[in-house]
Amino acid sequence: MGRTGVQVSPLCLGTANFGNPTSEEKARRIMQGALDAGINIFDTANSYNSGESERIIGRFLEETGQRDRVLLATKVYYPMGDGPNDQGLSRYHILRACEDSLRRLQTDRIDLYYTHRSASSVVPIDETMAALTHLVRQGKVLYIGCSTHPAWEIMEALMTSEAKGYARYIAESSPYNLLDRRVENERVPLCQKHGLAMFTWSPIAMGMLAGRYPIDAAFPGGSRAAANPQGIYAQRINRRGLEVAARVPEIAARYGLTPAQLSLLWVKDQPGITAPIIGPRNMEQLTEMLQIAQMDADDALRAAFDQLNPPGMAVSNFHNTSGWMKATVPGD
Repeated sequence: MGRTGVQVSPLCLGTANFGNPTSEEKARRIMQGALDAGINIFDTANSYNSGESERIIGRFLEETGQRDRVLLATKVYYPMGDGPNDQGLSRYHILRACEDSLRRLQTDRIDLYYTHRSASSVVPIDETMAALTHLVRQGKVLYIGCSTHPAWEIMEALMTSEAKGYARYIAESSPYNLLDRRVENERVPLCQKHGLAMFTWSPIAMGMLAGRYPIDAAFPGGSRAAANPQGIYAQRINRRGLEVAARVPEIAARYGLTPAQLSLLWVKDQPGITAPIIGPRNMEQLTEMLQIAQMDADDALRAAFDQLNPPGMAVSNFHNTSGWMKATVPGD
């Protein structure tokens, strides 16, 4: 995990589905299946289903006595109430949010605490880093990271930590898949240069790379896009991205893998990537994803994917929640 010396599995279990649509009973089976397969890092956030994801994880680890088998990562930023200070990256909100997450997770520490999005236009970086450092010195947080931050802001945070003796970001979590490769332009090289882990989210492009969104068809029932056709998830789905995704099954067949497996394998073995975050809704999806954990991507796969979407380019916009990415992606 970056320069920390901590060893993590090649896949990270994402838990955004826990509580909705994945029931607690199914979530517990997924977590136990992941642990039994060697996954040792779980990723959640206080905002996932209004804290229910954290509660489900906390109950499971407490009742099964497996807390120390898991590196727990959670996040702070998004609103957790109606008040003006129930969100953001101020010291006031960070300290309160951390206590709330510890209580929901039923633990005395958060192993990796992320700033979920950038707030640099509102809160000076030294305010945020000082608050996170306070939590580290208290022992309530072991390591800190950021999620979907611009490269310049990650660098500013590193410089501030160096200058003021604050805790240092050790990880960045960015969207990364075949359809949106913009993380390769600056953030991956920065993380490689300065020893940050890279945990990447949406490796199968929200199901686009698994063939779940056919071209010229309505959003499938049960999908996040169908639940809110005008929302942030639906905005990522466009014809151009679907046309690229439609060419993946032919390549996957040559490897004897499903399109989702091949797309996940590609992300896992890209330069600078520590582990992609997988978000199975059920045990069947987890089993499918686990099959590539010990496989290695080859140069032929990388070349084939480069032909579909060149390095550093995007055909779908998975940075639409970043708040800072100004580049647009042509849709249809």
